Amino acid sequence: MSLIFFLVLCFGAAAVGSVFTVASVKSWYPTIRKPAWNPPDKVFAPVWTVLYLMMAVAGWMAWERLPGNILCLPMVLFVVQLILNAGWSALFFGLRKPGWAFLELIFLWVSILLTMISFWNIYWLTGLLFLPYFLWVSFAGVLNLHVWKLNRS
Repeated sequence: MSLIFFLVLCFGAAAVGSVFTVASVKSWYPTIRKPAWNPPDKVFAPVWTVLYLMMAVAGWMAWERLPGNILCLPMVLFVVQLILNAGWSALFFGLRKPGWAFLELIFLWVSILLTMISFWNIYWLTGLLFLPYFLWVSFAGVLNLHVWKLNRS
């Protein structure tokens, strides 16, 4: 599989998530209460673009070092974390349910951690490429939790 496949896969997940995000970012998200340390809205798109790019490169590099079984655990974990990533957007922005999104984010966080570890075991650089994503989702989890707490009715 080529790098292009992994780029399409990762940015495809981003596109699915954005379907749920675009309208809410303009209508709902500006109206909810957020902690003072919430990053400016203009930060999110560039950060996510870099993270999806790093995920794609990590996935491709890991794939190139595997014996060729697409159903091996690292690749399954890679796809699962992408599905959960898009699912978070559906819950948080699409359904406007920060509590459910936080619960789902716990599963996303674990899947990213497991993917990062499995990639590290293939080639340390592929695991390292997942570290910024893991850290950003950790931050996003804390932010998600605070948004949920601030907006519970």
